[in-house]
Amino acid sequence: MANSLAGKLLVAMPAIGDPRFAHTVILMCSHDEDHAMGVVINRPKDELTLSEVMEHLGIEAGDEIALRAVLDGGPVAQDRGYVLHSDDFSAGEATQDIAPGIRLTSTRDVLEAMSGEDAPHDFVLALGCAGWGAGQLESELMHNAWLVVDPDKAIVFGDEHEEKWMRAIRTLGIDLSQLISGEGGRA
Repeated sequence: MANSLAGKLLVAMPAIGDPRFAHTVILMCSHDEDHAMGVVINRPKDELTLSEVMEHLGIEAGDEIALRAVLDGGPVAQDRGYVLHSDDFSAGEATQDIAPGIRLTSTRDVLEAMSGEDAPHDFVLALGCAGWGAGQLESELMHNAWLVVDPDKAIVFGDEHEEKWMRAIRTLGIDLSQLISGEGGRA
């Protein structure tokens, strides 16, 4: 698809109108004419650590990663894990290239690697994802619900979750006060 948003960041406009996505930043993982899927990268799940998820799966989490936050990746498939990680790890066909230096793996392989010598340098685990049906995301874009931003590894993998939304907007050189109305210009 020529206008695919896969690999881009979607940044919620202030007047998005859906409280589930207020102030969210989503890394788009796939986008074609039939569907779109992304992972919210700035919403930690309250009081859930990587150690707890790994323990539930019978995987030992090393001390250096045990207290890392787990993200709420979106309202779809909340029982499924998505690991966004640097390109120094691959689980073969189970790993998808998302953007330069950023991959997605949603199999147990990456979780087992995260505590060992083969761990990706950067990674974040999200439970759930955001999904759109045919034409739904395009409609939201036409109604000025989202800004589209090039990916930034520091935003994707950073742990300052409350700052990611503002940082993503700033990459466009936009003053937040210009977005407050939520109305886009019309020519």
